[in-house]
Amino acid sequence: MSRARQILALVLLGIFVYIAAGLLPAFLGNLRLQRYVEALTQSGDISTRSPAQLRSQVLQRAMELGLPVQAPDVQVERTTYGARVSIRYVMPVHFPGYMVKLHFSPSAGR
Repeated sequence: MSRARQILALVLLGIFVYIAAGLLPAFLGNLRLQRYVEALTQSGDISTRSPAQLRSQVLQRAMELGLPVQAPDVQVERTTYGARVSIRYVMPVHFPGYMVKLHFSPSAGR
């Protein structure tokens, strides 16, 4: 490889790492929220909680994770077997001169 190609490869690798490092926290936060919602809907005492309580718990966890989830983003449905929780939110990720809007929709329940 010529010296110019090596430099170009390193620059491109650096850009890739920079972008991945910017996006990774959003994806990890969403994964943590997904796991929380799964555990919440599978808990034995879910039938004793109201939809408002479940929504409040999800919003609290999202706030702890630093995710931009608002009350209208969280849908809680009562089912025969418990509850189903669906969340839809958009997380902006800022880069110099550019912003990416990541759309997430974690959900769980029966």
